[in-house]
Amino acid sequence: MTGALILLATLVIATAAGLWWRARAGRVRAGGAAPLPADVAAVLDPDAEVTLVQMSTTFCAPCRQTRVLLADLADRTDGLRHAELDLTNRPGLARELSVLRTPTTIAVDARGTELLRVGGVPRPDALLDALRPHLSHGLDTRPEA
Repeated sequence: MTGALILLATLVIATAAGLWWRARAGRVRAGGAAPLPADVAAVLDPDAEVTLVQMSTTFCAPCRQTRVLLADLADRTDGLRHAELDLTNRPGLARELSVLRTPTTIAVDARGTELLRVGGVPRPDALLDALRPHLSHGLDTRPEA
């Protein structure tokens, strides 16, 4: 009987943790105020109003999906660019940026200010809504080719 109760409690806790993790994945959060490290500043596009900097690792499967999503979004949106940083051999940079999971996407404006960040694969509609105030053209997305 005790074993069954322990098993049931474990299942309930694991289910609750999984639901909590899933709810947080892809959610857009406000950016931080800390200055960006030089490695991040180096990948920013000086001609873009907003650069989406994707933090990835070598064996991260969701990073591939995020790369395709962000590159497509940047190709279709005026003033938006996509860049990627591999954190596989850069644990210090991950720590400095408070990246706890990959992919993590940080939206940075032309001045180098972090606007927002997304942990996990971004939800396209939520990301577009959050970026809208930071792009002078609103979101003039070009149709997919």
